[in-house]
Amino acid sequence: MSSTIYSAFKKTAMHWPQNDFMMVLPETADIYQIEAGALSYEDALAEIDRLSALYEAAGYGHGHRVGILLENRPAFILHWLALNRLGVSIVPINPDLRIAELEYLIQHSEMILAVALANRHADLSAAAHQANYQLALITPDQLPPAAPATAPLADRTINADTECALMYTSGTTGRPKGCMLSNTYFHFSGEWYAELGGLATLRPGLERMLTPLPLFHMNALATSTMAMIKTGGCLIVLDRFHPRTWWESVRQSQATVIHYLGVMPAILMKLEASEQDRNHAVRFGFGAGVDGTLHQQFENRFGFPLLEAWAMTETGAAACIIANHEPRYIGTNCFGKETAAVEVKLVDDQGQEVPINTNGELLVRRSGDNPRHGFFSGYWKDPTATAEAWADGWFHTGDIVRRDENGYLHFVDRKRNVIRRSGENIAAVEVENVMQQHPAIRSIAVTAVPDPIRGDEVMALIVPHTLPTETAEQQALATEIVTWGLSQLAYFKVPGYVKFVEALPLTSTNKIQRGELKTLGLALLEAEDYINTNHLKRRQEVVS
Repeated sequence: MSSTIYSAFKKTAMHWPQNDFMMVLPETADIYQIEAGALSYEDALAEIDRLSALYEAAGYGHGHRVGILLENRPAFILHWLALNRLGVSIVPINPDLRIAELEYLIQHSEMILAVALANRHADLSAAAHQANYQLALITPDQLPPAAPATAPLADRTINADTECALMYTSGTTGRPKGCMLSNTYFHFSGEWYAELGGLATLRPGLERMLTPLPLFHMNALATSTMAMIKTGGCLIVLDRFHPRTWWESVRQSQATVIHYLGVMPAILMKLEASEQDRNHAVRFGFGAGVDGTLHQQFENRFGFPLLEAWAMTETGAAACIIANHEPRYIGTNCFGKETAAVEVKLVDDQGQEVPINTNGELLVRRSGDNPRHGFFSGYWKDPTATAEAWADGWFHTGDIVRRDENGYLHFVDRKRNVIRRSGENIAAVEVENVMQQHPAIRSIAVTAVPDPIRGDEVMALIVPHTLPTETAEQQALATEIVTWGLSQLAYFKVPGYVKFVEALPLTSTNKIQRGELKTLGLALLEAEDYINTNHLKRRQEVVS
């Protein structure tokens, strides 16, 4: 294995020089105001080498960090690979971050330069000023200024352990943590995918992978990009997911693989059925979180499998588990079973292993002499959190999982999202996925609020498509939604309190901010600012 990601790219470019490396579709080009079309490996390598020479001449080197705020433009990847050749780590920046969030990121990461869109320079500058921090700024087309200091690791050889990126977690319960990701981490991601096989087999030199996921996230940057680099395939990156034009993008790009988030299949299933639904070249989808009730329907309608997988930024592909072989147990939140290269343990709150068909926290590690091989290198500036995550030699994921009698793993929820009502464990994600299907609901998030009798009660914050203005209308809508929910879920899972809101508390990566949601739920409960639907929740008699 070559030590840098750049060297892996160069090897592929020498083998498949004329293959498309990246493609920009006209829709994305119009939105970004860039040129549409394909970029070959040969031409991409020439541009990467040109950029790398400019950075090297300006004094950037091993141990420096450079922020990248370029959305999903090809320039993101070109600058990343150019910097990687020199041992410079990138800090991918979510373009949705604003000044307070940027202030933390800039100061915490210690980046010395940010390559950013011109319209974000003012925010970055203001954030650096508030942090009392010196940060140079350029657009992707500008020459880099002289590095402010000698590369801190200039006397050390760039190798597989060299940091390739400092990627921040979404921060669902607190400040984002900076995950240090090495060259090994990225190499491993691409090689794991290239060798995966089964329903997820990648054909060298032939695949065209379409993803609407952001490059500041590990799925797009480590999994998708590295899989294409390792196999000589083409990466098609959209600016974001556009439901109405999705299938047009799939057909126009000639995509053979797509990457998805769970909400995407649900939205696509709401589109009007068409004779063109199977007019595409997609062989499989790779993702997580598809609603079990829609999974089989989606595959029947569109004609390809959605392969559910599990991973985290911290684990990368080193402990990624995917349902890429039959049986996949569609509709059960199954994400397959681990291979011999991965060790899995499910434990209770006391750290004891749980029996079959019992929920437990998922602990993972690599088999063999190095249980951390391919994982993140640790949390930047937080050795305590790193040690806690790796307590007892296992990585503690914080995810609740169940293993069935056949050895397959089923995702339940994040540990902190489990609501315990009258002795019943309720997965927030399950309730959200089901209730989301009500036609009046645009988005929904549920949380636990204390109940003197039941322990916890389910509170739902709902963003409706149309927000009623009158109290009576809101009560009627809440009743309609909860009554419908009782036909879809066990009575104890359905919200006992409903609050209509204009927006949900989300992280910068559009995930529900669980910590803030719980705080908001408690505040609403205390202020009695909700619609009480508990009277509707009654155990339903099963008619045989």
